[in-house]
Amino acid sequence: AETLSPFIRAANAIPRVVLGSLFAIMFGLSLWGKAATAVVLVFFVVFFNAFQGVREVDRNLVANARILGADNRRLTLEIIIPSALSWILASLHISFGLAIVGAVVGELFGATAGLGQLIYNAGHTFDVNGVFAGMFLLAVLALIAEGLISALEKRLIKWRPNRVSGEIPI
Repeated sequence: AETLSPFIRAANAIPRVVLGSLFAIMFGLSLWGKAATAVVLVFFVVFFNAFQGVREVDRNLVANARILGADNRRLTLEIIIPSALSWILASLHISFGLAIVGAVVGELFGATAGLGQLIYNAGHTFDVNGVFAGMFLLAVLALIAEGLISALEKRLIKWRPNRVSGEIPI
């Protein structure tokens, strides 16, 4: 990841919403163009958080696991990924909203169906109720996804103790 970091940082500087029109040309007006726009919006948030999460792994824990005979595979699966998981899941909370934005922007570039198309058509016909209905459905979708990500988070990091704010672990 350290080797690819400069290239990924350079790619991060490209305006991703503008890529929606490029994806519409490359993939046509299919689901793939919308999905590509959503993936590009989400990738950098998840990558940089996962990258930072891996860098924040306790080096003493890694050294102790190596002393006890952990190979690279076990070290990755049992130390590094669980330690970085809270960073990755936090980025998923943030990035799902960006994925919705990517899908809606992808639909604005010529889709024939979808919530983005509904909002676009309603806006161009001055149908305020249609715009608000589309926004409401997007908000409901985002809340459902947030609940699912929170449930996944509770399941995956149930090993982590709950801390009350201000409590000092002993």
